[in-house]
Amino acid sequence: MTTLGSPDTFKRQWLDGFVTAYGRTVQKVPDAYGVVRREAPASPKVAVVIGGGCGHYPAFAGLVGPGLADGAVVGDVFTSPSAEQVYRTARAADNGAGVLFGFGNYQGDVLHFGLAARRLAAEGIPSRTILVTDDIASGPATEPERRRGVAGDFLVFKIAGAAAERGYDLDAVHEVAAKANARTRTFGVAFGGCTLPGADAPLFTVADQEMELGLGIHGEPGVRTVGRLSAAELADELVDGLLPELPAGDGRVVVLVNGLGRTKYEEMFVTYTRVHERLAQAGLSPVHSEVGEFVTSLDMAGVSLSILVLDDELAELYAAPCDTPGYRTSGAELATVDLESTVDELLTAEYPGDSLVDRVLTAALRSIEENEAELGRLDAVAADGDHGLGMTRGMRAAVVAARREPDTISGALLAAGTAFADAAGGASGALYGVLLAETGAGLSGAAAEDITTALLADAVDGAVRAFCELGKAEPGDKTMLDAIEPFRATLREQAGSEVVQAWRKAAGAAAVAAQETAHLRPAKGRAARLAQRSEGHADPGAVSFSLLVTAVGEELERSAD
Repeated sequence: MTTLGSPDTFKRQWLDGFVTAYGRTVQKVPDAYGVVRREAPASPKVAVVIGGGCGHYPAFAGLVGPGLADGAVVGDVFTSPSAEQVYRTARAADNGAGVLFGFGNYQGDVLHFGLAARRLAAEGIPSRTILVTDDIASGPATEPERRRGVAGDFLVFKIAGAAAERGYDLDAVHEVAAKANARTRTFGVAFGGCTLPGADAPLFTVADQEMELGLGIHGEPGVRTVGRLSAAELADELVDGLLPELPAGDGRVVVLVNGLGRTKYEEMFVTYTRVHERLAQAGLSPVHSEVGEFVTSLDMAGVSLSILVLDDELAELYAAPCDTPGYRTSGAELATVDLESTVDELLTAEYPGDSLVDRVLTAALRSIEENEAELGRLDAVAADGDHGLGMTRGMRAAVVAARREPDTISGALLAAGTAFADAAGGASGALYGVLLAETGAGLSGAAAEDITTALLADAVDGAVRAFCELGKAEPGDKTMLDAIEPFRATLREQAGSEVVQAWRKAAGAAAVAAQETAHLRPAKGRAARLAQRSEGHADPGAVSFSLLVTAVGEELERSAD
């Protein structure tokens, strides 16, 4: 925001750009900072006119179109539009059946929209007003009139717009909008403040390990500071805040997870899974869910949860079609959405199973988890820093898969390799997957007591050949092969020795070789483009391989005692 737009011209510039981009849907009100539907309704209907300060897109102008608002008026950033601007926009939107004003409960908006309503009344145009008061953090439940309007604006406007489109008269539109407002609650959290156009610093900052609960949409911090929560913990906090506030109903609800401008959609989806689960546990049925940006706050980092408790009328109106720049829906009938089963199987790493594969893979998993951050740091030197996370995901999946196939060593390793590749993804996932699976293939038919060092060396030889065919790497390219090849060669040299001793020597060779990759320059993958940067740092794949085989060797030694 520091480089896009001047504080003096921001409102005009963004509104001009918006109308230019969406001229097929909206048109600008002459001499006003407002927009109306390009195609006026064919017959008289209530005009729903919404508005507030800019900085909240798609609220408010982005919600203008058939089935939702007929007009929207915007003020400067986080500032109410003037009464004159509201009046001009309302006159342009009026279609002969009166005007419903909708906006958040902020003093400036109340005053200016109220003055505009008086002017309309003097000219014989009736109007009604709905103040949205969904924010539970801004006032006690006993005094809802003190509460602000935040993301619940969208839900209330959607109901009002649908009612007007269906031909409700002015009093009926106002009545159903008021009902929607009374049944809507919102609670939010901020991770970081927004920056006003032309400013060089955000309005407020949040410490790295903290969150602000009860944020506003005008750049305000929250009402309570808490420690940084996980996605599931955040969902619990938001749901726990809203559940006691919800009015009685038949269980059907609309759920809105709203991003404030900087929070990624993927992060909101992660949070929504737990939200849906918690609501279902509370006996609620989310018959419609929205995850996205609906009422933002410039570039604020944060998210809010809104819940609208439905009845038959509200459910029918919410499902009605609309077509606006910021939100479209076809009008499909609302139905209960079942929670997809995406919960990961829990790993009891402290209590591995009795099989040899389970024990050694669990030991390897522990080592990777303990070193996840360091592997990520090494990977971030010349790549994207996800190697530690990918290895942890892959090893967890490998352990689970091996536990499902406990009957044979070969079958367990094949399942582990397939699961590792699937969970870890990327080049490392595929390459580690083939190492596990091909080692298992080389041990086909062998029980634990039948495995000799020579048989194990043959299996590893075959796995490394498959690895090289797939990855096309060569020794010296600064890849995991620079640790794998010394491991393979040492194990082959020790073919006449006892298994545990041979494995430990081979693992030691891999560990030394992994550290020596710090002197190499990468020739493969994304790291090759930043080869100079990686000098002096060990290859993360080589290090993770050495950690794995070292942990396996230690477990083999424990099992032999």
